[in-house]
This record gives sequence, C-alpha cells and structure tokens, in this order.
Amino acid sequence: MEIKGKVHEVSPTVQVTESLKKRELIVEYIENPQYPEYLKFEAIQDRCGLLDNIKVGSDVEVFFNLRGRPWTDKTGKKSYFNSLVLWKINVLTPAGASTTPEYAPPADISSTPDEDDLPF
Repeated sequence: MEIKGKVHEVSPTVQVTESLKKRELIVEYIENPQYPEYLKFEAIQDRCGLLDNIKVGSDVEVFFNLRGRPWTDKTGKKSYFNSLVLWKINVLTPAGASTTPEYAPPADISSTPDEDDLPF
C-alpha cells in the first residue's frame, strides 16, 4: 500500500529490546482538507535508516504494509492492534521547497512607446 502526505514528525530510533529497534514517522494525510488525518508509521530494524534524511514539512510518498494482531490482557479481554509498517519512502518535495513554480516577473508595457503603424 502507499499514501502521500506531509511529514509532521520523525522520532529518533528506539531500542525496544536487545534485538528490536524501531522508529516512528507521523504523516499528515489530507483526504478532506477540513479534517486532516495524522498517520503513524513504524520503521523496524534496518528500515529505521530510511528516515535519517527525512525532514518535517517534506511531501512524501510512503509505502507500507498493514499488520494486525490480537492481544489478551490479564482479565481475559481480547483487543486488536493495527500497525502501518513502513518499507520504503520517497521525498516528493523537500521541506521548505516552493510548491509553486517560479515565473519571470511581468514585463512593464506602460513604458514602451506606442509605435503602431496600423491604419486602424
């Protein structure tokens, strides 16, 4: 799966256990501009390095897998958790880059002489 959005936050790498490290990426996803969504992606193990050069404010395309698992607490109540596991990320527009094209300023035609040779 993939999604496009703007980087809202990049967390530092956390060593969860001796053999597991992870890093989180929060992306602002705007399907409806009135109600933006903030999606949390997890980068696990060697994928943590994919976020080293990602800056807040960058427009990105995130490729991820959707994972789900059950968990039963001490009282026997079962809950379910979902994870968005990042496996690739592309920067579409770097942070601070203008998203509008730069054009030459308009020419000032008021200062040019009227040299119209047409008879009408």
